[in-house]
Amino acid sequence: MRAVDIIIKKRDGGILSNEEIRFFIEEYTAGKIQDDQAAALMMSIFFRGMNYKETAALTLAMAESGEQVDLSGISGIKVDKHSTGGIGDKTTLIVAPIAAACGVPVAKMSGRALGFTGGTIDKLESIPGLSTSIPVGKMVEIVNKTGICVAGQTAELAPADKKLYALRDVTGTIESIPIIAASIMSKKIAAGADAIVLDVKYGSGAFMKTKEDAQKLADTMCGIGAEVGRRTVAVLNTMEVPLGMCVGNAIEVKEAVETLKGGGSDDLKKHCIHLAGKMISLGLNVDEDMGEKLAQERISDGSALKKLAEMISTQGGDPEVCEDPDKVFGITAYSKVIKASKSGYIKYTDAYKIGMAAFTLGAGRTVKTDPFDPNAGVKLYVKCDAEVKRGQELCVLYSSKPISDESVRWAKSAFEFR
Repeated sequence: MRAVDIIIKKRDGGILSNEEIRFFIEEYTAGKIQDDQAAALMMSIFFRGMNYKETAALTLAMAESGEQVDLSGISGIKVDKHSTGGIGDKTTLIVAPIAAACGVPVAKMSGRALGFTGGTIDKLESIPGLSTSIPVGKMVEIVNKTGICVAGQTAELAPADKKLYALRDVTGTIESIPIIAASIMSKKIAAGADAIVLDVKYGSGAFMKTKEDAQKLADTMCGIGAEVGRRTVAVLNTMEVPLGMCVGNAIEVKEAVETLKGGGSDDLKKHCIHLAGKMISLGLNVDEDMGEKLAQERISDGSALKKLAEMISTQGGDPEVCEDPDKVFGITAYSKVIKASKSGYIKYTDAYKIGMAAFTLGAGRTVKTDPFDPNAGVKLYVKCDAEVKRGQELCVLYSSKPISDESVRWAKSAFEFR
């Protein structure tokens, strides 16, 4: 078997066999196939596409290119949740404790994010003392004891994806839905969960810009799940405006705590109840309405918040963050209030521009080795359809360094009046 023959077959619109796909991924991961040939195959897939069986084969080959996490030592149906990202997306911090409080074991591996703000791991590590560097064996032990653990992805998880991810970035093939789907699902499958809930975002603050493309991605990932025997469901959610009222890292932890206390913004609360309901439905084999009912009950009776505190404490963090987050995080060194320049109605608050404000404040990173400011972020006071008066506070910017004019410009431009 030769790499060039596989490239030509896909270039000409052929359907690749499982054996051809596995050969290519194994040889590329081992360094026997070079980047130029891998780039040629990615471009061929970009133009010719892949059917569900091909995409599932690609996903499995990528998942099996490295470590396979064994969660068989945890009883029950292990349910994972993945978000395609967005502005103010702190959903894991809310839905994972809710699901665990309902008896669904959550053994989740999350990553660090590039761009506007940190990922779930960065948000968690903004809590003093908390560690996400947890070996698989220890994670299994923790979940059997507490029902929940959120750890960082190991370097050995889906190494083929890491190589292809970097290659896609420089070859103009990022938008290929089969390759995006295989990238996401390979890590989820390698992470060992029995069932997966996908939170697929679309809009100005998301990777997928249109609802139609988000639906295609969701359908493809669910199709992969069906092909490889993992129960997979997807939820679509707009990211034209930020999710919730806080964007950053520590500030999103605060908002997650507030939501688990029964407060928080309606859009965030509703979305998290929906996601948690699906996790509970898959994990307990109940219908989704019952899943949502149980999710709401675990917030109302305080057990979800207690579960988050237990998770934080078990992973070495300060559980006081669940009682008084302001005391734990302290006061951020610099802040700047953005006020309305005129009276009127806010049509909407652009997620991308708020994300850029957070990024320039120091909440995000360009490469994974970049330092970032866990206390940097934006707190919104209004988003959509709000009537405001001239001089009214629209949002406040936080940073550990002096706030730049660029951050202020991004924040001001995010509020569109009608």
